[in-house]
Amino acid sequence: MFFLLLLFIIIPIAELYIIIQVAQTTGVFNSIILLILVSLVGAWLVKAEGLGVLKKIRIQLTKGEMPSKELVDGGLILLAGALMLTPGFLTDAFGLLLLFPVTRPIFRILILKKVTNTSSRSGRQGTSFGDNSFINFRNRKSKIIDLQTSHDFGDTPPIVEND
Repeated sequence: MFFLLLLFIIIPIAELYIIIQVAQTTGVFNSIILLILVSLVGAWLVKAEGLGVLKKIRIQLTKGEMPSKELVDGGLILLAGALMLTPGFLTDAFGLLLLFPVTRPIFRILILKKVTNTSSRSGRQGTSFGDNSFINFRNRKSKIIDLQTSHDFGDTPPIVEND
C-alpha cells in the first residue's frame, strides 16, 4: 500500500515541485525544452544500451549459458526507458542511473539478492526448478532430431515414430 501511495501521490507532487523550481530559475520555455531534450536523449540511450544488452544475451545463449545478468539489465533498461519518457526531472535522474553501465550493476546486485533471498525462503535453492515446472518438463515419448544440414535427409523430412 505504501508503494502505491509513493508511486501515485508522492512522486508526482515531488516532480511538480521540482519542475516549478526549475521553471522559476530558468524560465518556463527553457524548462519545457530541457524536459523534451532529456526525454529524447534518454530514448536514444535506451535504444543504444538495449541493443548492447540484446547482443550480450545472444552471445550468452549461443555459448549455452543462462544470461541472468543480461536479462536483469534488460529489465532495468526497460524501466529506465519508461522513467525517461515520463515528464519530470526526478524520474529522468533515476532513469539515467539505471541506464549508465557504471551505476546499473548496483541495482542489478540488489535485484539479484532480492530474488535469491525470496527463492531460498520459498524452499528452492538458487535457480533449480521442480520436476513439475514448465522448464523441467520432459515428454518421455518424444525424440529429439537435430536437423543441422538439409543434405542429411535429402529433400524429404525424416519420419520418426514414437515408442
